[in-house]
Amino acid sequence: MAEKRLNIEGTDPLLLFGFNDAFLRKIENAFDETDITARGHQLFLEGRPDDLDALEDVFDELEQVLGHNGNLTEDDVETVLTLHTTGGDGSTAAAAQERPEKRDLVLRTAGGKTIKPKTAGQQRLVESARHHDIAFAIGPAGTGKTYLGVALAVAALESRQVKRIVLTRPAVEAGEELGFLPGDFREKVDPYLRPLYDALGDMLPREKLAANLEQQVIEIVPLAYMRGRTLKSSFVILDEAQNATPHQMKMFLTRLGPASRAIVTGDITQTDLPNRSPSGLEQARRILAGIDGIGFTEFDRSDVVRHSLVKDIIKAYENHGD
Repeated sequence: MAEKRLNIEGTDPLLLFGFNDAFLRKIENAFDETDITARGHQLFLEGRPDDLDALEDVFDELEQVLGHNGNLTEDDVETVLTLHTTGGDGSTAAAAQERPEKRDLVLRTAGGKTIKPKTAGQQRLVESARHHDIAFAIGPAGTGKTYLGVALAVAALESRQVKRIVLTRPAVEAGEELGFLPGDFREKVDPYLRPLYDALGDMLPREKLAANLEQQVIEIVPLAYMRGRTLKSSFVILDEAQNATPHQMKMFLTRLGPASRAIVTGDITQTDLPNRSPSGLEQARRILAGIDGIGFTEFDRSDVVRHSLVKDIIKAYENHGD
């Protein structure tokens, strides 16, 4: 066991530790075999060396959040803890294996529901997103790829790991020819982006989501409108990526700027590109495998979290060869 002392001079211990030290105990309980003792503006930590390093990062980030907001909430503490108890930079693989229950993404929705990985595939995606700047999630409908990706993006934004979220999809299956659709720009693209709005609406209060959209802290755009951009300090999600052409996929992946991360989701069995055009997602899986910083997570019907019949439907189509 190792020991470490932290100085929190300049921070109000009552606000940092919570009422009756509730936050302090929550942090301590998140790390097995770790003891935290507070004495004035000093913290005395005892535990595994990797855990102590992670704890130092936790308290540093919480001090930053407290300094920025003037107070801490239980959600703030949970979000920061999640980022340091999921096998990320603050803990070794061995330590993570000893406490797998700590590796979950934990995020509260606007309705108070807690989001956690529900299947092995979802857990692998969380791990991949923690360890790679670009994480691909490939598999059938109903496996929660998009929803979980949005949850990871919101968690990163709430913990100030990134400054903005950018969500994108191929706007229409028939070549993104928006000019042939009725209505103004928003009326044309909103139906194709609605699942992203729905996921965000489940995770953020309506007023906060509206403000973030208005200030472009959260941006939802068709893939065709990503050309020429450089995205800095952003969490970027490309959804329905099977409907991106190889050229569009390359364009998207090369938009990433400094301190940005990306999740790419799609189902290569449901490609809607016209004239049997090749899928950029399928090509990316072939040519990008093995590159450091890029991870691939494969989902199957065992990861389906929609209606139980969805698994049977997927199995039936697989048996039929479609």
